[in-house]
Formats: sequence, C-alpha cells, structure tokens
Amino acid sequence: MMITAISSATMMLLLLSRASAFTKPTASLHQIRHQSSQLFASTTTNISFDPSIDVREKATSTLVIGRHSTLKSLIEQQDSYVSLFGFRPHPDILSSMHESISGNQATSSHVIVPTVGPAIPRPPHRLTLCSLRNKVTRHNHPLSLHSMTDLVKSSVKGKGPVRILVCVEDEYPLGPIAGALSRAFPVFNRKTKSKKTDDAGEDGDNNGEEEEKDRMIHVTFLDSKGRVVKNEVEINAAREAAEGVRLACRLVDTHPEELTSTAFAQECHDLFDEDDTVTIEEIVGEELKEKGYGGIYNVGKGATEPPRLVIMTYTPPKNVLTEEDEEQSAITLVGKGIVYDTGGLAIKSRVGMCGMKHDMGGAAGVLGGFAAAVRLRTPRKIRLMLCLAENAIGPESVRNDDIITQYSGKTVEINNSDAEGRLVLSDAVAHATQHFDDSDLVVDMATLTGAQLVSTGKTHAAILTNKEELEHTAVKAGLVSGDLCYPLLYAPELLNKEFNSKVADMKNSVKDRSNAQCSCAGHFIESHIDSKYIERDGGWLHVDMAGPGSKAERGTGYGVGLVLSLVGAPGFSSRS
Repeated sequence: MMITAISSATMMLLLLSRASAFTKPTASLHQIRHQSSQLFASTTTNISFDPSIDVREKATSTLVIGRHSTLKSLIEQQDSYVSLFGFRPHPDILSSMHESISGNQATSSHVIVPTVGPAIPRPPHRLTLCSLRNKVTRHNHPLSLHSMTDLVKSSVKGKGPVRILVCVEDEYPLGPIAGALSRAFPVFNRKTKSKKTDDAGEDGDNNGEEEEKDRMIHVTFLDSKGRVVKNEVEINAAREAAEGVRLACRLVDTHPEELTSTAFAQECHDLFDEDDTVTIEEIVGEELKEKGYGGIYNVGKGATEPPRLVIMTYTPPKNVLTEEDEEQSAITLVGKGIVYDTGGLAIKSRVGMCGMKHDMGGAAGVLGGFAAAVRLRTPRKIRLMLCLAENAIGPESVRNDDIITQYSGKTVEINNSDAEGRLVLSDAVAHATQHFDDSDLVVDMATLTGAQLVSTGKTHAAILTNKEELEHTAVKAGLVSGDLCYPLLYAPELLNKEFNSKVADMKNSVKDRSNAQCSCAGHFIESHIDSKYIERDGGWLHVDMAGPGSKAERGTGYGVGLVLSLVGAPGFSSRS
C-alpha cells in the first residue's frame, strides 16, 4: 500500500466536493474554482471581438480565414494590407500562399514574414491563410463551420497574441461564426504545469508548443469589401454566442467530482442571481418524490448529491418589446443534465463508462444558449428546465424491474437503468405541458442514444417533432447556426409498441434495438406530453445530440447556436 501526502487545500476541495447538500449550497462555486486555480497552472485563453485595429500592433501571428474565392478578393486589395496587418507583406507572398491551397477542401498555408511598414519594426510575423470550401452540399452550413473550427485549432501556434481576420459574406450572421471560432479554444484544464509536448493529441490543445497563461485571441470580421465590421449589435451577438459556447464546453469538460448536480445548479445562480429578468426555482431531493417527479428522483436517488429540477424563467424587459413581440408565445427549453452516467445497476463497461461526464451535454447546450439569449435581451419569454442527476450505483439505486410513476401519472417498468435520460426528460416535458399555458413550443435536448450516431452521424443531431413545419424550422435553424440537425422517422403509432409492458403502462427501453431505436427514445418522451397541450396545437421538438455534443474528448458547445436561432436572438439569425 502506498501512502501519499495530501495538502490542506486539496483536502478542502475533496471535502467540498463530497459534501451532501439537499438544499442550495452556501459555498460559491467561484470560490471553489479560485481554490482550484492555486493548484493548477492552466492556460487561460481570452477571446476579444473588439473591432478596433489597434491590436494589430501587439499580435505575433495573424490568421485570415474565409472561402477560397473570398480570400482571393481580399488579397487583390493591396492598398488595404497595412490597415489590416499593420505591415505590408509582399503581394507575391499572399498570392503564392493562396495558389498553394485548393478551393475544393478546407486547408491552410502559413509563412513567416518580415514586418516591413510604417509601424515600429517588430519581430517576424506568422501569417496563415485558412481557406474554406467554395461550395458545400445542402446539409452543411454554407461556410462549413466545423471546418473553420478545425482549421483555426490547428493553425494557432506559438506564443503571444493572435489576430484572426474572418472574411464573411454580407448575408451570414456573425454569431454562428463566433461560436465556431470559440470552440477552438477550450476553457477547462486541470494539468498541473505547462509543458512542451510533441504529441498534443487529437484536439491539438498544446500544438507542440509551451503553453502561455492569459493568451489573447483578437477576432475581427471583414465584410465582402474587406472593410472591418463595426456594427455593435452584430459584434455583441458574436461576443455572447462565443461566451455561451465556451460556457457549455467548460461544463461538458468538467469532471463529475467537481460538476455535481449541486454544483451545476450553483452555476445557474452564479450566472443569473444579479439579473432581475431571470427567476430561478429548484425542486430538490425528497421534494421531487413528494411532488411526483418519479423519473428525476429515481434516476438520481442513489447518488451522493441529490437530483434536482431547476426551472429558470426569463421575462424580457418592456423596453425591448414591440407589439409584435408581445404577441409571441413563450418557448420552453429542457436539458438532460446527467452529470455522470454509470448505467446504474445496468452498469456500463469500463470502456463504455469513460466519457460519461459528457452526458449532461444537452443541459449545457440549452443553458449556454439561454444565457446568451438573456444577455442579448431577446424579445421573447424563455423558460429553461434542467434535469440534474447522477445515475450512480448505491444501495438506493433504482433497480431493473422496479416500477416508477412519472410526473405525467404514467407508470414505467424499468427494464434498463441505463436508459435514464428519457425518464428525467419526461418529467420536465410533462411539467412544461401541464403548467405553462403561455408556451406553445417545448424543445428538449439530450445526449440520449448511441443510436443517434448511427442515424444521423457525428455532426448532425437527430430531431423528432410532432409538427412537419417545426421540423423544417429546426433544420433551417441548424443551417443558420452551424448546429446541424436532420429529421428522424416520426411514427409513434408504429413504434410505441416497442415499450409494451405486462405490468405497467410502458417499459423504458425498447424490445427491438434494430427498429428505429433513436426515434423510439424520442417517442417515449413524447408519450408524457399532456394531452391538453396537444389539443391546443402545442409544438414539441426533441434534439438528440449524442454525436455532435463532443469531439476528440472535448465538449463542442452544441446546442447554443441552435437555441439562439430558434428563439430569434438579436443579431444572430440575420445581419443588421
């Protein structure tokens, strides 16, 4: 047996993380993070969307990114070189770089150039052209935002401030582009020291270079004529979209010992306690059982930290509402927040369990989108419901063969405790459709099934909805936001038989896994929608984002952009 010494600070962190709390915690999560920061030498990357060109003098490298044809137009504007770069690279250099890359694929070219120009002489500058495809297929964002993220991530190298010039056509909003850029710079890090490494891994966090604290990334948008975009509404939309994505990414990346159900709830309070447009309500622990939330309670009752349903309501200020805005109904967002999923008593394998800290990606995505929508003062009432629980193993864990009663009143025979997400979401959807008379759209988002990846892949979420027009709206919102999605088979009358039970209203997992399994999981949630809500023509949209929610062991912030597009956030769905 090996015994190691534990510092008092580390012991305090362990005690704080293990403490059971069935009420709102009194310790601030910010304080806990401050204590953590004393133990880890993590790199902090800050992203600025200040359109000022003054930062060009401080940058040690510059990325210029855009479609291949758009970059060519910019390169031909030689009179703008000094105003854009702060120095005058030889025109032949940029032309040669452009000619070396293809317009048929996403690729990049870089060169170290002398900084000759009217500015004070500086060290040689790393200049990179990142070329996006000229054309994409109909199910991809026109600027192929996934490729943009990958190019930026692989191209930002070395030390010092980085400047990114993004060439955008006038018809594309800046918010989705900012979200794609922010994905390239993960926030969460628990490495104990900075070090140079040659095997940075798939996500390229280190890029083979020594990490530097408090690095600055300055983003400047250029319109189709190469002019700096300075519209404050558009810039603010970009800023808040990026912050929402980085929030969602950080939450998904945080390990479950730190991001418990209690800590997740505290995140919500930290975000909105000083914002009088948002109210927060929590139903925690035994109170869930008493009030009939059998899904959330039973999934989370075996864990050290209690399960909880967090309900947030954003009411827009009167001064941002027009008469048309006031007539809009509210939209309700629901997020699956399983902070860790062992599979419960239907325990996952060692390999299958690793990465299950990402099982709260749906809750992170809708929270990031909600936070950005609130800060942008979106002129629409928005509710957010987070189903927070840890599907843990313990003496109180729900058993396979147990029968639980959901908030809808329906009984469910548990035949797979690892199909827990649909149980918690069903309670929230039932609550929303029973009690929110001013809402005509409920959107639930979840890393729900592995079958989603088989159905729609790693970049497109799978969507299921009771309305054909809502299906079209969601696909369009995905193409605008870059959070791509694609419809599943909608046929509850054909698929609900998969949940038949001899002793309860239904089972929670399908009988035949080869019969549209991903659609079935969504239909289970749909079966708990209140019938009166359907009678008044209420809409329901299910988003299974198990695939696009993470990439190379990092959260992607999927869902933030989709939410912002669906709620019509200012400066996000269209250019000013």
